[in-house]
Formats: sequence, structure tokens, C-alpha cells
Amino acid sequence: MLALRLTRGARPAVQLRRLLVALASAGTGFLFLCALGHAISHPEDPSGAVLRLAWCLSPLAATVHFALAVARTDPGTRPRPGLAAIGLGPARLMAVTATTTALSCTLGSMLALLFFLHLRGDLTGMPFDGAAADFLAADAPLPWPAALTLLGLVPAIASVTVALVLRPRDDRPASARRQARSFGRFGAYGRTAATEPFGTYGRFRARPSTGEAAAPTDGIPAPTDQNQPLDPGRDSALPPAPQEAPKGLPWGIAVLAAGLAVEAYANRHGTAPAAPLPGGLASTPSVLAGWLLTAVGLAVAGPGLTHLCGRLLQSARPGALRLLAGRVLMAEADRIGRPLGIVCAVASGAYAMTTLYGPTGPEVGPLTTLGLLLVTSCALATLLTAAVEAKHARSDTTAALVRLGAPATMLRSAAALRAGALLALFGPLTLVVAELAALPLTP
Repeated sequence: MLALRLTRGARPAVQLRRLLVALASAGTGFLFLCALGHAISHPEDPSGAVLRLAWCLSPLAATVHFALAVARTDPGTRPRPGLAAIGLGPARLMAVTATTTALSCTLGSMLALLFFLHLRGDLTGMPFDGAAADFLAADAPLPWPAALTLLGLVPAIASVTVALVLRPRDDRPASARRQARSFGRFGAYGRTAATEPFGTYGRFRARPSTGEAAAPTDGIPAPTDQNQPLDPGRDSALPPAPQEAPKGLPWGIAVLAAGLAVEAYANRHGTAPAAPLPGGLASTPSVLAGWLLTAVGLAVAGPGLTHLCGRLLQSARPGALRLLAGRVLMAEADRIGRPLGIVCAVASGAYAMTTLYGPTGPEVGPLTTLGLLLVTSCALATLLTAAVEAKHARSDTTAALVRLGAPATMLRSAAALRAGALLALFGPLTLVVAELAALPLTP
């Protein structure tokens, strides 16, 4: 009930993102049901049915990734003092977020089932009754256990992924956690500076001018070393320290190079087509493995490339504008780098598809078109959602800059500079990878 109340009381922008998740889930569920219909109508070709189900994994991964991005930006399930007071801590709010994601995906799966039954001719009274009856095996009964199992994949995988990624974590050092556990048995008076360094029981008077240690205000003994100040980096109210550069850049480049090498090897030593797309794309298993490795490499290298782009912006005596844009890119490298790498991988794959589906190439089928549109739309929507999350994450910093007198034109110029720098780095990289990925498809 709480998940339904939070879902109903959200803002229109949040409801729109949830509706987009439901639509993506509907498209993926419809592709799964079409693969099931092909298996029913062609019982003599089990390998083809398995292959069609395998091609549905890409839309499934794109939908789950988009659902995770929407769950991360949901303001209705963030920890708040009012909810914590009634026992809804981070763990229960994580469960509410996973339940909300499951509800959105289940709604999409129901829409996919209704549309599938309508095209089969099982539901009448609407336009296009039975328009795809021959293709969807309308003359054979629908195996409901298999259909419901396929439709339940997206809600189950999406909700489990959200629960695993958004589960509460204790980011304190191991020594601080052990100290908190050791003093936790004494109740509220056992809290140490590791948990509340400037809390109710941690306030100290200013040190007198004579150098004598000040007495505590609440009866708590002062630290033994008065010359060592309290560490403000432990306070959760203060901004976190600058993070290190993402360590996935070398691994991403290595995986990307391996994928391009596999594609080049398949182009030189091509074999008979073995894994056709539903729309007619024919390729060898080596080319498919190369495409997969290329996409994974771009996704892994995305945060490192974004961090590098921010560092390059700050080189050669930067001014206030370049310094601000570069620092923001470095801080948001983990948040927007991976969706940006996935968009580059999708763009390179779309370019390879365009190379194949030329004037002399095979015709694009409706299911292939739906799958391509679904993957592309989810990748772009995930990137935009990550950008919105980054904007909300730095809202305090933006407000502080405005209070200090920073003009609004400067903030807009910094945003445009960040976008231009990312485009200047990832644009040529996408074109190079797309050209190399399209080599196995060229005659």
C-alpha cells in the first residue's frame, strides 16, 4: 500500500518516467511473446526459436538499465526524517523502490499481453483484429505458463536489480564500523565521533587562550589528543572528498580492442552465416561476439573517458568557467559515463545496421525495427535520466554559487561547455568504432 501511495502522489515528471518504463517493458514483453508465437508456429525449428529468444536479451538489458536509472532518480523513495521516524529506513525504502519498479514493469507486461492477444485475434472489437494471426500461430492454443513466465522476466529482473544496486551500504572505514559496533551496546551514550562527530554529544567549547583544554558541554570527556582536530570528512552533512579517477578505463580499452580484433578476424576468415537476426541480418558467431565485446568495452570505459574529459578541460591555466565545467565532469564521471558509453555502443551498432541494410541489403522486418527502436530509446532515455540525476545531485552546489554571485549565464555556459567537450571526445570515438565494427558487413 505504501508503494501505491508513493507512486500515486509523485510529481508529473516522475510519473512520466514511470510510464516510459512501462512502455519499455511492454515492448520487451511483446518481443518475447512474438518469439513464443514463432516457436508455436514452427515446431520443427527449435534452434530458430531459441535464437529469437536470445536476440530479445538486448532489449531486456536496455529496459532493466532504464528502470534502474528511473529508480535512482525517484524522489518519493529517498530517505527523509519523517519516514525514518515511523520506521521506514533505507532498507524499507529500497524495498518500496523495488516494488514500484515491479509495478511499472508489470503494467507494461499486461499491455504487451493484451496487444499480443489482440493481434492473434483472441480479443475482438478493436481495429486490427487478428492482423498477425498467421505469424503468431492463432490456430494453436497459447501455452499460458510459458507466456506468463516470459512476461514475468522483466518485472522480476528489474526489481531484483534495483534492490541489489540500491541496497543500503556502510561506506565508513572498517575501523569506524568496528568501533561503532563495540560501543553500540551501550545505547545512545555509546555513539562515538565515527558516527556523530559533531552531534549532540560531540560539542566542545572553544579552547581558552591559555592553551588549556576546554571542558565538554554535555559531560562527555574530551579527546585525549587536543592538538588533533576532529576530522570533518567524516561528517555526513559536509560534501564528500573528491573521488579518485575511475579505474575501469584500461579494462574498457582492452575489452574494446579485443572486440575489434575479433571482428577483424571474422572479416578475414569469414564462415557461413550462423546467427541471423529476425529481420534478416546474417552474421557469424565471431562477429556477434565482437559486437558484444565492443559494447561492453565502451560501457566500461565511459566513466574513465568522462573523467579524462573533465581533466583535459582544466589543463593549460583554466579560468573559472573551464575549472567549473571540468570539476563537474570529474565529479559526475561515474553517474553519466556509463550511460554515455552505452549510447556510443548503440550508435556504432546502428551504423553497422545501416551499412548492412543498404539498397541491396535485406529488408528490415517489423520485429527488428521494434527491437532497434526499443534499445535506442532506452539508451537515450537512460542518459537523459542520468543527466537529470546529476543536476539534482549538484543542486546545493549550484545554489551556493548563486548565493556567491555567480551569474546564470556562467552556469549555462559551463553546461554547454561540458556538453561540447563530451561530444568532441565521444563523437569521433563512436565514428571510429562504428567504421571498424561495420567492416565485417562490407563486401
